[in-house]
Amino acid sequence: MSSFNPNTGIIFDMDGTLWDSAENVAVSWNLAIQKDGRLAKTLTTADIQRVMGKTMDVIADLLFPELTKQERMALLTDCCMAENEYLRIHGGVLYPDLEETLLILQKRYPLFIVSNCQAGYVEAFLDHYDFWRYFKDIECYGNNFKQKGENIRLIAERNQLKQAVYVGDIQGDYEASVQAKVSFVHAAYGFGTINVPVPKISSFRELVEMELPFVSNK
Repeated sequence: MSSFNPNTGIIFDMDGTLWDSAENVAVSWNLAIQKDGRLAKTLTTADIQRVMGKTMDVIADLLFPELTKQERMALLTDCCMAENEYLRIHGGVLYPDLEETLLILQKRYPLFIVSNCQAGYVEAFLDHYDFWRYFKDIECYGNNFKQKGENIRLIAERNQLKQAVYVGDIQGDYEASVQAKVSFVHAAYGFGTINVPVPKISSFRELVEMELPFVSNK
């Protein structure tokens, strides 16, 4: 059995890696859009999946091009508030064997989350499933408006990690890991592909069996 290594961490992306919340995000955003009343638009699950992983300002530009920048950001704020509240109650779709795998991994490494989401989104996930006990630290774009690579680096530095790996599902996740100078594992069951050869998993539970390719953060 592997012993716990406090200086070697696994940092996870959220959407397409830990869960798929797209259907319930679409429901919550449509409620906010209807309440706002300026757009005769209904978002689909596919619409949400198409923009997951992007920062919130970019998502507003892609989903609400009919509005002015100021109007987009105002509606985005309402959508994000509705989303956090809805997901805290209803959750999303966890990938198979997620909690069982987290339970094993946390006995070996400290675990973290870094996402491009709004403030409160990761907390809604952790609240709904009572997963706080599995993760030592979290960071997101909505907290500090830093890009994902910067936040991966921030997590590594403030938790004094000597080595780290980022687990994510889209090309932007890989590019963020390169920027942060950490290793990368592709969650190939998620939303995207990677345009260079990288270690990959076809199910979340495979993390337990693989020899993670850690590299130095220095």
